[in-house]
Amino acid sequence: MKAATITPGDPDSARVAERAAPVAGNGELLVDGLLCGVCGTDVEITRGYGRAPQGADELVLFHESLGRVREAPEGSGFTAGDLVAGVVRRPDPVPCPACAHGQWDFCHNGRYAERGIKDLDGYGSTTWTIEPGFAIKLDPELGELGVLTEPTSVVAKAWEQADVVAGRAYTRPHTALITGAGPIGLLAALLGRQRGMDVHVLDKVTTGRKPELVRSLGATYHTELDQLGVAPDVVIECTGVAEVVFDALRRTGRNAVTVLTGISGGKHTLQLPAGAINDELVLENEALVGSVNAALHNYRQAGQALARADREWLRGLITRREPLSNWTATLQQESDDIKVVVELQDAANDG
Repeated sequence: MKAATITPGDPDSARVAERAAPVAGNGELLVDGLLCGVCGTDVEITRGYGRAPQGADELVLFHESLGRVREAPEGSGFTAGDLVAGVVRRPDPVPCPACAHGQWDFCHNGRYAERGIKDLDGYGSTTWTIEPGFAIKLDPELGELGVLTEPTSVVAKAWEQADVVAGRAYTRPHTALITGAGPIGLLAALLGRQRGMDVHVLDKVTTGRKPELVRSLGATYHTELDQLGVAPDVVIECTGVAEVVFDALRRTGRNAVTVLTGISGGKHTLQLPAGAINDELVLENEALVGSVNAALHNYRQAGQALARADREWLRGLITRREPLSNWTATLQQESDDIKVVVELQDAANDG
């Protein structure tokens, strides 16, 4: 089989490698890879983030997956032909209390593994195997749009965290601000609109696909927070830009919940009115929550949300495709990119 491989931290090592076809272990599914989504984490791996499996120099890249089951053992809950997405994280071997209860996204000790990121090969190959308990069966009508399952699981968890915290107050949130109109931000806006909320999206882009996709959801698009005109009850922060985070915090309503999903990943320092922020959080009962990764039920929520969504709108998120033979081109972002995907099927047909 063919696979997208890289030595973490060495961008010059990125290549298409020939590897022995995997053999499904006891109880595992054998899956033909169809598509992989590309995100900022994949780019960070070229710069040194992530880790190859023990004893290996190379890592098979990509954690956003879509495949079709070729072989499934009896009693697995899957059959040949099922469309599936793979879960990224695996619980730590101890396990910690969170991992022992299926909440590996809240791992205490950091010894979890992640496919395509840390200690486990990813889904960027023409064939892969997976345990049934970490595979998500998708609505067959989704087709290639199922590749959006993993990023949607991230925002499904973010919304769930907002629900948990907002549940402390008597009133129900009705206005949401999404900062960032990349794939995570747009999917967060989609889930907000599916909840019937008044959704506002902030991004610096003034024209093109992003404003159009926001407006076609029935949400409001902004390029400046000064234009907002509302005090959001929920903020889903998807940029990781510190200035945006704290500027948004100054504009939230009472009892608001801000959920951070973006990673700053830099050493830039920012001067803040820490006292004023503290007073606002305390006196207005506001909450600031970090959210990363997703649990199994969040993947299922993601599959359900995608199945309910308008297919044409979802197709608008996929703005560029590259064959596996040219997968390294996906590491360079183009101006109008939203979600870039790698096509694996042609490589499979070539052997």
